[in-house]
Amino acid sequence: MRAVWTVAAALAAGLLMTGEARAQSLANQLFGAKSEASLQPPMPIGSYAKGCGAGHVQLPETGPTWQAMRLSRNRNWGQPEMIQYLMDLSRTATQIGWNGLYLGDISQPRGGPMTSGHASHQIGLDADIWMLPPARLNLSRAERESISSIPVRSADQRSVTRNWTPRHHALLRAAASDNRVDRIFVAAAVKIEMCKTATRADRDWLQKIRPVAGHDTHFHVRLKCPAGATACQTQTPTVRELSNGGNGCDDTLMWWVTDYLNPPKVTEKQPKPATPRPRGPRQFTMADLPGQCQTVLASR
Repeated sequence: MRAVWTVAAALAAGLLMTGEARAQSLANQLFGAKSEASLQPPMPIGSYAKGCGAGHVQLPETGPTWQAMRLSRNRNWGQPEMIQYLMDLSRTATQIGWNGLYLGDISQPRGGPMTSGHASHQIGLDADIWMLPPARLNLSRAERESISSIPVRSADQRSVTRNWTPRHHALLRAAASDNRVDRIFVAAAVKIEMCKTATRADRDWLQKIRPVAGHDTHFHVRLKCPAGATACQTQTPTVRELSNGGNGCDDTLMWWVTDYLNPPKVTEKQPKPATPRPRGPRQFTMADLPGQCQTVLASR
């Protein structure tokens, strides 16, 4: 049963971290130093890119239908809903002809900003799933550090490669059709290919498939805030509800291969207004995160 996070608890959290030096420490260094989850009831706190996670659960390194990769990062932790989702999807993968799944980063033991890599993955509701179908599920720790996934989009980013198969399509369809999922990030070429090959009668789930740069060797699953997770901030939809069913297979998608990948030429440069560059997650201090994250950090 999820804990009820009250305003009083959030205020009390501010008392747990005192001293100017500690307050100004980078949050990613503080959270990255934690090797175990907090002994608290599970709760995703804050937003996907500015928060932390209480009571995380560790995904076992190896299961009957999965293996966690890059174990040296210690990022195979997440909210119970995410860990269960990954186990469930790995079993589904065996029904479409894969041996299971190779699972990439989920979150740190207590979530929070990371010292390298992701801007999100902070509250235990994001996970990366490799595009590489597992050849076997008994990789050693050393093999999990050296093996790499496979790219499924071309070098010019406009089409999929021969690595992309109908089984990839089936896996992503299954992943997106789960009610726990909010959205899934893929390379634009993958979304374009899926829009081409999906039947007109079975396309609603494609609305959850979102094109984002940097996702050519894995897809990124983001779950909704679980029921009762009062400290979790849900994400505002970013894809317009379109006339063809809201699946994002029209102009919104094609922008990725026109203005984004091949921006129109500008004949005369316009001066850009001088605006301060926003700080990224690796510059966050504890003051940038929800107050409850101090409790998570200080908990046993």
